[in-house]
Amino acid sequence: MSQDPETTAQALSRVRETHLRMKEELHRVIVGQDDVIDQLLIAILSRGHCLLVGVPGLAKTLLISSLSRTMDLSFNRIQFTPDLMPGDITGTELLHIDPETSERRFRFAHGPVFANVVLADEINRTPPKTQAALLEAMMERQVTIGGERHPLPDPFFVLATQNPIEQEGTYPLPEAQLDRFMFMVHVPYPTLADEREILRRTTGEHTADPNVVLRTEELLELQHAIRSVPVADHVLEYALALTRGTRVRSDAPLEFLREWVTWGAGPRASQFLVLGAKAHAAIEGRNHVAIEDIKAVAKPVLRHRIVTNFSAEAEGMTSDVIIDRLLNEVNPGAEVGAGVPGVA
Repeated sequence: MSQDPETTAQALSRVRETHLRMKEELHRVIVGQDDVIDQLLIAILSRGHCLLVGVPGLAKTLLISSLSRTMDLSFNRIQFTPDLMPGDITGTELLHIDPETSERRFRFAHGPVFANVVLADEINRTPPKTQAALLEAMMERQVTIGGERHPLPDPFFVLATQNPIEQEGTYPLPEAQLDRFMFMVHVPYPTLADEREILRRTTGEHTADPNVVLRTEELLELQHAIRSVPVADHVLEYALALTRGTRVRSDAPLEFLREWVTWGAGPRASQFLVLGAKAHAAIEGRNHVAIEDIKAVAKPVLRHRIVTNFSAEAEGMTSDVIIDRLLNEVNPGAEVGAGVPGVA
């Protein structure tokens, strides 16, 4: 999809207003959770997938379904269970017999993955074979069945949920699949004031539904415009420095990484840092990416790409704590390999 510069500039000027309108509509249904909503909208504008992690009852499913309504997108929910098969997600070929000619042929029956927004609910409750059915869909935005490729709708987003408490009967997502998610979003408990408002809204007769803010064509325009936001070389260098700074196996790793980290983030993290920063800058009303935009998306981009070791777990050092320290120690003004602490 190509746009002329004037159309792109007009689309960028609408991003902040659209973001505020979508938050306003979502807040008719969802109380609080501003940071979670912001991160979801940034991922949508960047054409990225999200993994939402939070205990049950925090309205993760309601938030995702409401988000799809504000954009007038098709929505399917897949409840991941231990007996779910790959074909239950992608679809399968069925034998069809023509009643008139008795001709037999296979027809592809589309699975629930064929929607603009796919909610993969409790994705860690199904075996890796079934989890992997989403890999091609998330990366290539297509499904291959019987050697034939079936393109998915555009836009296409996988928004998955995961319960961090119950581990019995679950299957942790492989690192390769975690890396396909642009953001890992932590959904916290509501504040006291928010929980009080939740009680008022949900125990009465009145229920609200969000109105449509964006149509498909408008969303595609905004997504294209986001990619045109310029990024200065020093900002790109900072994104590189953060990603490479997570790698304990670099030539000169940060000392604290040796103690707590087994593996760091790969190149896809740098890509998502820049894309997320572009969307963050646009919703802040700026037409260029700044260092603070990279910092704003660092945690959701990096937290699921840092593999901590036993020592870190024993000392209570989470990936978020490690990222905070990384942000403090990496110098935004230096080039990679030229004075940035901890990177080769």
